[in-house]
Parts: sequence; structure tokens; C-alpha cells
Amino acid sequence: MTARLSLYRKAEQELYKLDRSVKGQFYNFCHHFRENPDQPGLKKKKLKGDSRIWSARVDHDHRALLTPIGVDVDGTESWLIIAVRHRKHVYEELQVAVNRVTGEIEFVDLAVVGDSALRRANITLTPSEPEKAATEFVPAAEPEPEAPALLAAYDAEQLRELGVADQLIELALSVTTSAELDQLVEGAPLLSKDVLYGLAAGMDIEEVRKEITAPVELDQRPDPDDFATALSRTKVTTVDKDLQDIIEEGDFRAWKVFLHPTQERLVHRHFNGPARVSGGPGTGKTIVALHRVKHLAEQLPAGQSKPILLTTFTKNLTTDLRHRLASLIEPALLARIDIAHIDQLAARVLGENTAQGRAKQRVYDHVALNELRQLLAELGDRQWQADFLFEEWEQVILGQSISTRSEYFKARRAGRGQALTRPERNHIWKLIEQFTARLDQLGVETWGQAAERAARFEIERASRVRKRRKEIEERGGKETIHQDNTSGMRYLDYRYRHIVIDEAQDLRPAHWKMLRAMADPDQPNDLFIAGDTHQRIYDHQVALGALGIHIRGRASRLTLSYRTTKEILTEALHVVQPKAKNDKVAYDDLDEGTDTMAGYRSILHGPKPDFVGYDTWEEELAGLTATLKAWRQDLSTDDRGAPLDPSGRIAVCVADRDLVSQTMYYLATKADITCAELTKDGPKGDGEVHVGTMHRFKGLEYQRLAVVGVSDGIIPRTSVIERHRIEDPVRYEREQRKARSLLFVAATRARDALTVSWHGKPSPYLPI
Repeated sequence: MTARLSLYRKAEQELYKLDRSVKGQFYNFCHHFRENPDQPGLKKKKLKGDSRIWSARVDHDHRALLTPIGVDVDGTESWLIIAVRHRKHVYEELQVAVNRVTGEIEFVDLAVVGDSALRRANITLTPSEPEKAATEFVPAAEPEPEAPALLAAYDAEQLRELGVADQLIELALSVTTSAELDQLVEGAPLLSKDVLYGLAAGMDIEEVRKEITAPVELDQRPDPDDFATALSRTKVTTVDKDLQDIIEEGDFRAWKVFLHPTQERLVHRHFNGPARVSGGPGTGKTIVALHRVKHLAEQLPAGQSKPILLTTFTKNLTTDLRHRLASLIEPALLARIDIAHIDQLAARVLGENTAQGRAKQRVYDHVALNELRQLLAELGDRQWQADFLFEEWEQVILGQSISTRSEYFKARRAGRGQALTRPERNHIWKLIEQFTARLDQLGVETWGQAAERAARFEIERASRVRKRRKEIEERGGKETIHQDNTSGMRYLDYRYRHIVIDEAQDLRPAHWKMLRAMADPDQPNDLFIAGDTHQRIYDHQVALGALGIHIRGRASRLTLSYRTTKEILTEALHVVQPKAKNDKVAYDDLDEGTDTMAGYRSILHGPKPDFVGYDTWEEELAGLTATLKAWRQDLSTDDRGAPLDPSGRIAVCVADRDLVSQTMYYLATKADITCAELTKDGPKGDGEVHVGTMHRFKGLEYQRLAVVGVSDGIIPRTSVIERHRIEDPVRYEREQRKARSLLFVAATRARDALTVSWHGKPSPYLPI
């Protein structure tokens, strides 16, 4: 072999789209090039615009564009393939360079830039291999009316310092519409794309520098001529015998393992304490969490059998995480990772600490709430609503692990709204004591109680671990890490070395206390937290700092959506960020601050969401039927007409279980559409269309999604929130925020197409 080949990410993406026959020719080209890059049949030649770019023949119609990297000490040439395309799309005015910020090799592709933008920037593309044809008279283009530049507020030097590729700067400053910007960035390097979209989305210079440029910036300016070092910083694929399998698996494989450079820095970063990553739907929080698990597992020393925990809020999300992680990690490493949802984890702790036959049955909140209502009725106590008492118990008493009346008198009640006097707290404490005694007599407990008890046991375990370590240290001995994690051995060490939490915004305070106690707070990389409070659909408010989890200085935000189209995102954002200035909604950041969607954006495009109103529920279901059948037809064949199975790619989302039953019955009996209900264990049955409540759609995505029954009185549920409007304004705002988040989560599960419908009066949250 006289040459070594690597494949630039952009070239790999182009190969996915080529016909199988062309891919075969490309593999042959690579084989011949590695043997002798100068053999005449390759027709290798320099382009005129950039002396670093060469063109070589793949077949009659396709060319590989390459740049030389250097020559090894043994005389082997190193080349990087930066593009594979039809010869008519190869132009002289192409550029490859070392980015001044990241130090990576970047290929600037002007072939996809719109003609109007090129004309305004005085750029003319010259085909490298012009077609031989008769000369035709081409009339001069009509002068375009002057329009303000989209990025008129910025100058060339600012874009340069933020990392935009030199050849794109004048073009970027000349574009006048979002459509032109989309064309410009289609072939742009990742950093240029992120910076330009961030500025266009309304981020200011400092926000872009902090959130986009700084995370990928080198400590010092790179040498623009040192391509060998730049290659070591650039994501490439080595062209070898495994390349064919990679390319044949296509773009889906790339999506499963793809990490944006900003995300990659988070995955591999060393943290001296708990770290958090936030971001809107589709920004890659979960994939970052999964890659973080992979990275931590690869760094593990020999020792405990499962020193890493990956956890999330629900069972069905845990199943999804397990499947996705299995595609990223080797079985040997996967065996060292404990994957469990948070209630499963709490139940495991309780099982370790409960004598046989003494375990309580765990019930959902609505069951316990009914018992509380019954108790108040029996007592004839009408001073407090059962809902208020239950939340006081859940959020204050259980949330702060309060076990005595005197502790409750001193407890903070931030965010609870209604102030309480000391006599009122005394009255509430007596009622809660009677309520919990009633549950105990029934042999049941809520999941909130279970979490609080598990947290107490785990805190006690951590205390014993610290005590043992101190005793060993005082004796001058050396601690031994044991693999056994049961019986008396369980106090030898913390349960986990690293914990990674997904969908963190929905965890209870007790969950956080339990997790904090499961990993050593004095060791680095202990907790890695991924979540978005705009997607909080359960009423569990927390301030991590107050729970001993300090993330200040170790919090990052992702702002680029890889799943939701710009059209869907624009409408969905209006749900959580209303247009009206007097209707603003605040979301916390899990640490007594506020979170924002500023700069949140998408690079994907699709049809605008459909918003459709009907007079009756029956008419709405008939309209849904027509939509589903059209989608089923569209998805039944691929681009070449080959048959496809649309099952599992279409879904219907509704507000509650009653509407699920009504929708499934109608579709099955009157529309001949088979359905599978989304449950906590995933889809039940093999129906072609998935139907479920908004809560069940958390963490999922579908190509096409219909959200139905979005009527006023249903979203939000008037009977739930209206009674709080006057009596408890804080609770009223919290319920509104939760309902908005639920609709936001539902709408952003759609990847390509979204339809939202209602009957009667539409929900006030809809952007119509």
C-alpha cells in the first residue's frame, strides 16, 4: 500500500445517498487509490481554486474530492476524501482549510448555495468538467429588489472570531431570507452552521460565543498549514475493509452514534462534581447521556460488578435506553452497567432493608388521594381540600423527609403559594398523621413514601460507609473494594461509582436524596444529569443545591434540535413561550434559577403543522381517520416505490385514558385501522398506529403524529385548575405550566409531520 485514505463525515453522508452500484465503484476506487494514487486511470488532478483539493475519477459520472495530509516516515501518503459527487457538481471554487477555532479540517461546499446569494457576494461557480454543448444566449438576470440582510447587525470580523469559515462569511452577510440561509448552511461545516443559525435565531454575540464557540475552541490558535495535526482533531472514518459494512448500514447507523462536537466535549469532559446538561426536545440530551455512560464504562478500573447506574423516570423509557445503549457498547462493558428506572431502584433498596413478609403494597397517588378524601369526609373536616393536603404531604413533608411536628413548623414551603400559620400547620400535621396511619393499616404506601423511605436507608448506608472509611484511615489501613453488595458487606462502599440520570426534571426530591447517597460526593464524575424543565409533566419541584447536589459552574445547555423540524418547533415553542407579553411563563433550572429556550433552533425542514377545528368529537375522529389513512398510504412505499410497512411510524396522542379508549374503539370499528396502546411497558399489541396519553409519549418519537382532543376544558382540564385561580394563584400558575409542558412534549414527539385538532373551543395554549 502506498496511500492511506480517510473519509470526511460529509463524504460519508453523501455516500449513504448514492446507488448501490456507485458505492461498489467507490470501494474499487479506494482499493486502486491505496495501491497507487498516481495511476493514470484515476485521472487525479488539482482543482484551480484551492491547490489543496484534488479530483479523482470514481466512475464515468462520479468524482472523489481529496486533500493530501502528508507523508509518513515510511513513505506512505495520507489523503482525506472530503466529498463524493456527480462530476457536474464539482466546481473550481471549493475550499478546504483548518478552522481557526476548532483546529479541525473543514470543507466548504458552495455547490448548494442559492444563485441569488452567490450573485450578491460576486461569486461565480466554474464547473471543473464543463459539459460539451452548443453555446446558448443567456439573458441577464433581472436586478433583485434591495432587501435587508438577515445578519445585518454583524460584521465579518465578528463571524470570523466565532469560527465561521472564511469563504462563507461574505455570503452569510449577504443572505436576506431564512430560505437562503438554509441553502448556505446545507453544505457548511458544523461550527459555521451552528453559529449562523444561532445568530439568526436571535442569540446575541456573547451567547453564541459561550454556548457554541467556546465549548469547541482550542486553547491556542492552530497552524493553518498543519493538516496532519488537524486531521487528528477531525472526525473521520478510516477507509479499510470495514468501510463497506458501515456505508451499507446507512444513515440510521450514523444517527445512532453521531455526536455533535459540542456534545462530544460534554461526553468526555472531566467533572469535579455533579454536572447537568439541559436542552429542548430533540437536542440530543439522551444520546449525550448514553455516550457518557459508554465513556465512563471505558474508563472503569477492575472492581465492582456494576459500578455505573443509568436511570430515568419511567419503565418504558428504561427499556428504550437499554436497547439504545446495547447498540453503542460492547457486551462485556454493558454487563457493568445497572439500568433501572427510579422506582425500581427505590423498591430494590427497600427490599434489601425489609424483613420477609413485612413489605407493603405500593399504590398510585390517586388511590391514596381517595383514601384522604374519605378520611376528611368521615372527620367532617372542610377546612382543607384533599388535593392541597396531599401535595403538602408529598412536596413538603415527604420532599424534605420531615418526621416530626417541630420539623414541619420550621419547614420551607417555597412555591406552595398559600401561607400557613403555626396553628394551621399543627392542624395539617394531625390530619397527615391520621392519613398515613390509615394507609399503614391498609398495608399500602405510595411511591412517594417508598422513595422517601429508600432515601433514608441509602443515606444511612452512606453514613456507615463514611464511618468505616474514617476508622480505616485512623488505623492507617487500606480500604478494600468488595464485589459483594449484600448483607453486612453492603456498607463497605458506595453503591455506584458513577450515576447518569435521564429525564431528570420529573424526579421527586426523595429520589435525588437517594441518588446523592448512592455515589461518593468526594469523587469526580459522580452524577451526570440530563433534563429539560419545559418538559416537566409531573408536579415534582426540586432545587438540587438544597438537596446536596451542587451543579453551579458545571451546567451546559444544548440548543440545536436534530429531530423536530423548524416548522413544528416554531409552533411548539409558542405553547411554552406565549407570544403575548403579559402571558409569559417561567420555568426553573432545577437549581433555584430560571431556564430559557433562547437560541433553541432546528436545521430540519418539513410541512407546517396542521391545526384543525371541528364542531363535535365524532367529526374530529372522522377527520383523524382521513389523516391517518393518507399518512398510511404515504408511508407504505419508499422513494422508489418499493413496499414498506408503516406500522409503528404513526401515532395518535390524547389527553387521558378515557380518550384513548374512545379513539381506539372508533379507529378499530369504523375506520378499519388497527391500534396498539402505549402502556408503561411499551406498545401493547402489534397494531399499525400507536395510541396513548401524552404522558406515555415522553421520550418517544414518530414520523407522523396526530394530537387530538386539544379542546378548552380538556387541555387544561378546567375542573382541575379553575378552583385555584382565586384561592391559590401559585398553584394555579403551576398547573397551567404543567399543562403547557404536557402539550409541548406531545407536539415535539413528531419528527416529520404534525396535526393538532380539537372540537368546540380550542385550547388557549394553541398558537392559533
